[in-house]
Amino acid sequence: MAKLHIKKGDTVKVIAGESKGAQGEVIKVYPETSRAIVEGSDIKKISKHTKPNAANPNGGIVKEEAPIHISNLMVVDPKSGEPTRVGRKMDEAGKKVRYAKKSGEVIS
Repeated sequence: MAKLHIKKGDTVKVIAGESKGAQGEVIKVYPETSRAIVEGSDIKKISKHTKPNAANPNGGIVKEEAPIHISNLMVVDPKSGEPTRVGRKMDEAGKKVRYAKKSGEVIS
């Protein structure tokens, strides 16, 4: 399985699909299906029918974020705020880190 360019906690921009142009934070990544759930106001939501439970006593229809394929997401550059590609390099301590290709800034 290939290494993904997106991790939980990254700020990403949707570059294709129904939510194109929306920005949000990755809350969960599914490497086996190459999808991620992004939290944001403009992100596509799906309606999920739920039975009554402790968290939702009435049950009903709940709106939640839909998984988006990672090929439709780009990491946002921490310096400029624009979408950028991600590279990997060794830092001074010899640890492999991710960096933004546009600015060279290290992505935590």
